[in-house]
Amino acid sequence: MANKTFNFYCDESTHLQNDGEPFMIISYVSSAYNQIEQHKDYIKLLRAKHKIKGEIKWNSVSSSQYPFYADVVDYFFSTDLNFRAIIVEKDQIDENRLGFHYDDFYFKMYYQLIHHKINMSYNYNVYLDVKDTISNEKLATLKDILKWNASIRSFQFIRSYESPLMQMADLLMGAINYNLRGLNKVRAKIKLINKIEESSKLPLTNTTPKNADKFNLFFIDLK
Repeated sequence: MANKTFNFYCDESTHLQNDGEPFMIISYVSSAYNQIEQHKDYIKLLRAKHKIKGEIKWNSVSSSQYPFYADVVDYFFSTDLNFRAIIVEKDQIDENRLGFHYDDFYFKMYYQLIHHKINMSYNYNVYLDVKDTISNEKLATLKDILKWNASIRSFQFIRSYESPLMQMADLLMGAINYNLRGLNKVRAKIKLINKIEESSKLPLTNTTPKNADKFNLFFIDLK
């Protein structure tokens, strides 16, 4: 019997060293390989139902588009899709340590994100969002730090518009970031955050239990 295969669709938010934002967040939405087309087709139906064009993005959540985004959240929680995020308070990062490099720290966080939820008896494909001109370097570094893991079959960069599941990671991660920063300017965003908390039965401000698979948050404490 063949091993199960899962795809990880990874994204990141306010992760740059000097972007002026308080949190680094990296995350993924994972799907069983044989269910990916089913997810794509259903999200396509939701787009048609709500007459939505463009990518699923946290920044696009508004009162007029709230019904669509509420349906996307409902769909996530009604399926076998999983979400995991690593959250770091940047002011805890000690950049004065001997030999410290922010890029090294960033890759260690990716290792934390991926490593702890992998079942070595399954196979995995890891997809990352192309965001900058050093994407090929980033890909090579990630391959190197996870090369021991034979269950990871491939690392690949794709554009976020190619994957509604990567876009879903942006949505869920954006909700966490917005909530942590205490922003409350957009009522539709607050409603969606409340919906995510009610559906997950978890606050978006704390590390979840290790065995939480559906919606897993890990706040890294560097103190």
